[in-house]
Amino acid sequence: MTDFFYEKDADLAALADQQVAVVGYGNQGRPWALNLRDSGLPVSVHVRADETREQAIADGFDAGDIADASSADVICVLIPDDSIPSLGLAPRPEALTIVASGYTLAFDRFTPDGDLAMVAPRMLGPEVRRCYEEGVGFITAVGVHRDATGTAEARMLAVAKGIGGLRQGAIAMTPHQEAVLDLAVEQLLSPVLTHVNTNFVLVMLELGIPLEAITTELFYSGEVERNYRLLREEGFVAQLEHHSPASQYGQLSRRGRFDHVDVATTMKELVEDITSGRFADEWDAEAAAGAPTLAELRDQHAGELIKAVEDDLRAKLGPDAGPAAGG
Repeated sequence: MTDFFYEKDADLAALADQQVAVVGYGNQGRPWALNLRDSGLPVSVHVRADETREQAIADGFDAGDIADASSADVICVLIPDDSIPSLGLAPRPEALTIVASGYTLAFDRFTPDGDLAMVAPRMLGPEVRRCYEEGVGFITAVGVHRDATGTAEARMLAVAKGIGGLRQGAIAMTPHQEAVLDLAVEQLLSPVLTHVNTNFVLVMLELGIPLEAITTELFYSGEVERNYRLLREEGFVAQLEHHSPASQYGQLSRRGRFDHVDVATTMKELVEDITSGRFADEWDAEAAAGAPTLAELRDQHAGELIKAVEDDLRAKLGPDAGPAAGG
């Protein structure tokens, strides 16, 4: 049975007299540090001597070297997963180390001493701060990976509460579950949706519908995005009433027409690469080589030609369309 946590389940007193160190001051690090401080917790920031340290100092934090974070009681490591193993952090046995993504713990890329836990906001970094300031909070995935002291969960939940991550509830997940789900969205769901969209475009083009109209229907109008927002805010059943009866009938009566397409088999093959750690090994090798394959793939699927087509359409339709576009 899945466990859920809320603000009532956490007590900031679990971090009484404990120093919280935030490693990194970028997309996640800065919002976490600001939110934790505004929640009344003592926070120090640990980054390289660059513009991020200057920003932390300007924000009023005691900012120092990354190595100094190892002496803290709670260490929140908030930098990209690829860089975490090279930090050289050496927490004390009684310390708690928290990561914002399960990846490094799930695939044994980061195994420091002491307590280990995950607090993973289901929200982009800047929105972590904005949602905190607005008082609405956000949903979070939390999980204890190792409890060496018997205090890991209490301290983890206190940090989650401190950043605003329990206001809308948190779902308990192991770092492995969180990492697999996150990677699966990227490697299973995204490619299959791209394949479906591509085939849809080709079928519509055969009917003589302009490419600009098709892509507007799929993306640029914002209709799909707003429909997904209604799904989140109201649920499938309630949002269905916003569609016309003909739309409802068309959506529901044509369900099952693609059930013969064996998507699940390919998905299971891809997810085996994830759960076995093969993808993590593959990415380590790719990153160590300077990511040449990634560069080729970006050029092929998201290169200048595709960007030019997108920029042209955005200049003609949508919020970026200027007076000149209309003649």
